[in-house]
Amino acid sequence: MKNDMTAKHFRSFLIKLVLMILLFVVVFVVAIMVGAKSISLSDIWNAIFHPQVTGGDISIIRELRLPREVAGVLVGAALAVAGAIMQGLTRNPLADPGLLGLSSGANAALAIALVFLPSIGYFGIMIACFIGAAVGMLLVFGLTAIRKRNMSPLRMVLAGAAVSALLSAVAEGVSLQFKISKSVTMWTSGGLIGTTWGQIQSITPVIVICIVIAILCSRQLTILSLNESTAVGLGLQTQQIKMVLFVLITLLAGASVALVGNLAFIGLMIPHLVRMIAGTDYRTILPLSAIAGATFMVFADTFARMINAPFETPLAAIVAIIGLPFFLLIVRKGVRSL
Repeated sequence: MKNDMTAKHFRSFLIKLVLMILLFVVVFVVAIMVGAKSISLSDIWNAIFHPQVTGGDISIIRELRLPREVAGVLVGAALAVAGAIMQGLTRNPLADPGLLGLSSGANAALAIALVFLPSIGYFGIMIACFIGAAVGMLLVFGLTAIRKRNMSPLRMVLAGAAVSALLSAVAEGVSLQFKISKSVTMWTSGGLIGTTWGQIQSITPVIVICIVIAILCSRQLTILSLNESTAVGLGLQTQQIKMVLFVLITLLAGASVALVGNLAFIGLMIPHLVRMIAGTDYRTILPLSAIAGATFMVFADTFARMINAPFETPLAAIVAIIGLPFFLLIVRKGVRSL
């Protein structure tokens, strides 16, 4: 019976996975097709699968739209997986890299790096964002742990808001003092404009490897998300697992900020939506969250490009407009248990 249930669960997961992949492919293709200039399906096919074909709309696809949407895929997947890990690890339904100080820490580190290491290069900026995200996370968890008996989700979110405000002020202060506001804003405005293949090549290994490791650790994360005492009783090395997961969160959040800037709410929304169809097993939540996050990010970017064409609406604004009501709904539903 147990084996039958396991097989049934696996078949259900495969069906959901295939359907979500199909939805992702449709959204991705539509995102490349629409814009100031409409692109045909045949041109998209040639641009992706026939590198010898050049000219016409092929250049628009390869140099502008493909890197932009690939960046959206990477960031959406990274933030969704990071949010899912945070929610499972902390058992906090409000956890999100953008709400708990990680993104603001990465922004502050980015501003400092641009001031004191102007020739640092993109790889150096990425390392700085990793360090900043780690500092932001440590500050939030440090403030929350001051009173160990009251480490509630609400307290963690309040600590995250305070740390985010502090680190955002640091980034703004550094930018104004050293007159680099324009450069910092270009990085932190939360958009995919101007993404290059070089940036994608630098960031892709980090995000892909982190997501793969997270999926490999999904069984342990599922146990931790239920009860830490149970995890210890089952012989799990909880401290080591937590450390690995915290490192993955830091790398995913830092990589996302290094690529497109500060985007909140994606890591909050997507895991909650995935749980509605996938249950509480992180062996299914994490891969489905990666695909759903990528799909949502590409859709949001397309919407930002088209809602006020030919002008672009800031992507961060679109995500916030969708995410804030969702955040308030989660707070309202869970407030009695916080």
